[in-house]
Amino acid sequence: MKSVTIITGICLGCLLWGLTPFPFRVPEHFPPPVYRFRNNERTKEGFELGRKLFYDGRLSRDGNFPCSSCHQQYAAFATYEHRLSHGFNNQFSFRNAPGLFNLVWQKELNWDGGVNHIEVQPLAPLLDPHEMAEDINHVISQLKKDKIYPTLFNRAFGSPGINSQRILKALAQFTGSLVSADSKYDQVKSGKVRFNTYEQKGYEIFQQKCTRCHQEPLFTDFSYRNTGMATDSSLNDFGRMRITGRKEDSLKFRVPSLRNVFLTFPYGHDGRFATISQVLEHYNSGIIQSSTLDSTLKNGISITNDDRFYLINFLGTLTDSIFIKNPLYSDPETGLRNSAPVDVH
Repeated sequence: MKSVTIITGICLGCLLWGLTPFPFRVPEHFPPPVYRFRNNERTKEGFELGRKLFYDGRLSRDGNFPCSSCHQQYAAFATYEHRLSHGFNNQFSFRNAPGLFNLVWQKELNWDGGVNHIEVQPLAPLLDPHEMAEDINHVISQLKKDKIYPTLFNRAFGSPGINSQRILKALAQFTGSLVSADSKYDQVKSGKVRFNTYEQKGYEIFQQKCTRCHQEPLFTDFSYRNTGMATDSSLNDFGRMRITGRKEDSLKFRVPSLRNVFLTFPYGHDGRFATISQVLEHYNSGIIQSSTLDSTLKNGISITNDDRFYLINFLGTLTDSIFIKNPLYSDPETGLRNSAPVDVH
């Protein structure tokens, strides 16, 4: 995939401390990102530190729940087959873990937009008692005692010291680098290949019925919408309203990207849909009417069995096999783990 380099100015760390430049490249057909690594110049040393932290269980209270426990590479950094995130003391969170990719294009993160900056996002799961259940000061203490981390932080930031800001910046260098832009769809857009007959038909149906929310090339408009799902009484999750306190935001959740959708099941903010077919049937016949329901869904979306067949064929072209097998993103200690089977839906 052709790309262009973001120019963020001179890498001062590279000049002053001999760090290795690691330019971030934007896919040619993507819009400019929101997060541009300003004041956190991407370097090889910073990226590698962030990757090690992402896979390190010591960021969790009992050592068993690193970031990667809920964000698995073979599932496009979502949680394979788990409806809800699983954390400390065998607890579950109240939401499905979204895939981590193309984060630098997001102004806000999480299903409800409760985090507005990629550099502070890791604090949400790290401090959540149902997820990593840690204390940032204890994490810092643990890393300082380690034989390797003090040297890695020195290399990444040009001076000794481990603190919360450096931990979060390093993680942002890694997670912000998780770009998925080399699916068959992307190759079609670059003129390398063509859709087959079924995929092309599905693409045409997709453009007619789905692009109001799932806009190309990121396959989301990052808006918050009530898509007509009944409230799960065991979770009582009212979405965006939890952040804004506004009744008009009740049951609104962020529109998820459909990239790698074959890999990120189950679907929905609470993982209630096991298959893509179930999601499509929801829009066809399962919409629950309410005062905050998105206006485009008042009458649902008519999806015939033929439509479903073709749409699923097209959605399969959004799987980025290179992304999920890229050793650059894998566990630095163990390498790329065995791939999980892919549900064909």
